[in-house]
Amino acid sequence: MAFNRTNFILAVTGMLVSLLLANIASAENKTIIKEYIYMASDIDSKVSSRALALEQVKRALLEQLGTYLISETDVKNYQMTKDQISTFTAGIVSAEVLEEKWDGRSYYLKARISLDPKEVAKSVDALRNDVQKSKELADSKKKVEEAVREVERLKKELELAKGDSKKRNEYTNAIKNLSAKDWFMKAYAFYESKNLKNAIDAYTNSIELNPKDAVAYYNRAIIHYDLSNYQQAMNDYNNAIELNPRYASAYHNRGVIYGTLENYQQALSDFNKTIELNPKDKRAYFKRGYVCWKSGNYLQAMNDFNKAIELDPKDADAYYGRGAVHSDLGNYQQALNDYNKAIELNLMGAEAFHNRGSVHDALGNKQQALNDFNNAIELDLKYAEAYNNRGIIYIKLGNYQQALNDFNKTIELDPNNAEAYNNRGIVYDFLGNDNMAIQNLKMAAQLGLTKAQKTLISKGIKWQ
Repeated sequence: MAFNRTNFILAVTGMLVSLLLANIASAENKTIIKEYIYMASDIDSKVSSRALALEQVKRALLEQLGTYLISETDVKNYQMTKDQISTFTAGIVSAEVLEEKWDGRSYYLKARISLDPKEVAKSVDALRNDVQKSKELADSKKKVEEAVREVERLKKELELAKGDSKKRNEYTNAIKNLSAKDWFMKAYAFYESKNLKNAIDAYTNSIELNPKDAVAYYNRAIIHYDLSNYQQAMNDYNNAIELNPRYASAYHNRGVIYGTLENYQQALSDFNKTIELNPKDKRAYFKRGYVCWKSGNYLQAMNDFNKAIELDPKDADAYYGRGAVHSDLGNYQQALNDYNKAIELNLMGAEAFHNRGSVHDALGNKQQALNDFNNAIELDLKYAEAYNNRGIIYIKLGNYQQALNDFNKTIELDPNNAEAYNNRGIVYDFLGNDNMAIQNLKMAAQLGLTKAQKTLISKGIKWQ
C-alpha cells in the first residue's frame, strides 16, 4: 500500500531507483539495489524519516525481487501472485542498508538484497506449503500495512493540528510500531536462514519498540527453546500468554517445555488449555498423551493417541506413542502393529526400531528383534540401551562372545548401567569365568540392582 502522494513528494524527480543484477560471490547470486529519498515534514524527526524511508525502499526491493523471481526462476510455476511472493520473500531475505544521509529536511537511503535465486525459490516453495508460516507472514504483512495506514492518518491530523502534543506522541508511537515491524521481519528472515543469534537480537529490538507484541515474544521463545534456553523461553511464552490469553500455540509450546523439564502436571494443564482453545490440534493430543503415558495414566494416554490418529491417520508419532502404551500394558501384538505402522509411515528414528525390537523380543521373535536392534545401533552408534538389549538377544541365541562385546560397549557408553554389568556377569558365568562373573554382579549390586544383590546373597557372597 503506497503512502499518500501529497505526504511523500520528493524534492526533484520522485523516487530514485537503480536496479543492479550483478554477480556477487558466484554466477548464481543476484543483487538488487534501490534508493529512496524521503522529504520530511515539519512534524518528522530523523528517526521517523528513516523509518518511513526504510519502509519504502524495502517495499521497492521486494516488489522488484518478486518480478525477478516470477519471470526468471521456478517460482513462475507456483501459481502465485507477485503480492504473495513479496509476502513470502519478506520472511526469507532481509534488506541491507548500504548508505544513508540526513540533512534535516530529507532522508536518503540506499539498500540492497543479495540472494541465491534457486535457494530463495526453494524457500518460497516450502513456505507456500506450510500453512502456519504462510499465515504468520500474511498476518505480519497485514500488520505492517496497518502500521503504515496509522502513520498516514496521524500525519494528516497533525498537519491540521501541529501543536497537539497528544497527537505528536501518538505519531511517535506509530513510528516505533512501524520500526518494530521492520525488526520483526528481519528476525523472521534471520531465523529462516538459521542465524539464531541475530534472530534473537532482532526480536529483542522489536519487543523493545513494541512491548505489547505477543507474537514477537512467542517467536523469540521458539529460538530460546531451540538453543535449550528453557527459562528464557518460558519467560517469553508467559509474556505472550499474558498479552493474549487465547494464544493456543503459546500454551502448547510452554507445555512442551514443562514436559521437557518433567513437570508433567504443569504440562498437562497447558495441553488441556491448548485443546480447549483448539479442539482439532492433533499435536496437543499427542503431547498430552505423552505426558499421561509418562505419568502412568495409560487410559487417558490411549484416548489421546487415538484422537490424534483420528485427526490424522498418517500421524506416525501417534502410532508410536500408542505402541508404547500397549507395550507397557503387555499388549505386545497391538504394540507391534502400532510400531509397524509408525515405521511404515517413515518414523525411522533409532528409538522406533529399538522399541519394536523389544516387542519382538517379548513375543519370542529373536531374529526380528536382532534386526531391529541392529537398525537402531546403525542409526545411533551411541545408543547404550540398544547395545544392552542386543546383547540379551545374543545370549538367547547362544552367541556369548557377541553378547559380551555388546555389554562391554554398553558400559563404555554408560558406566553406571547396572543392567549391563549384571548381564555381562551372566555371560561370564556361561563362559565359566566365575571371577569375572562375580566382579560384574558386585558392580551391579553396588549400583543398586536388586536382582544382582539377590544373586550374590544366594551364593553367599558379600557385595557391600
